[in-house]
Amino acid sequence: MSTDTKRRLFLKGTLASGVVALAAGAGLINPRQVLAAWPKSAFEAKSVSEAMKGIAGTDTAAGNDKITIKAPDIAENGAVVPVKVDATKISGVDSIAIIAEKNPTPLIANFKMGKSTHAFVSTRIKMGKTSNVIAVVSAGGSVSTARKEVKVTIGGCGG
Repeated sequence: MSTDTKRRLFLKGTLASGVVALAAGAGLINPRQVLAAWPKSAFEAKSVSEAMKGIAGTDTAAGNDKITIKAPDIAENGAVVPVKVDATKISGVDSIAIIAEKNPTPLIANFKMGKSTHAFVSTRIKMGKTSNVIAVVSAGGSVSTARKEVKVTIGGCGG
């Protein structure tokens, strides 16, 4: 890496840090917004049941055909599996979580939705082996799920 490149990276980092500090100092953002509470026990859970209890308060949820999961039927590489969850047909969605059933720690992500947010998320996940990808949607105090099996040919979680 050249000296000019290192200098640019340093200046970008300094500028970004300065902007965040200025916004915090002006009261535009507060530490609670930046460092929001997260369900640590759910992300450390070793089973789907424990993860669901940690994020939704229950491990039972009805299936819902208004939730759509788009993921490949066969993932050539489990280290990078594209997943999209669409729950826009459900009103008042509070959160969308993505679980990979047979991963050592199944909870992959938990997205909190704002009141005027479209209930749609897109990300790439890591899967250790063939299993179900489960979308858990919380809306108006109820919890519903959808599942899609993804076959993994090369594992991404140490496989």
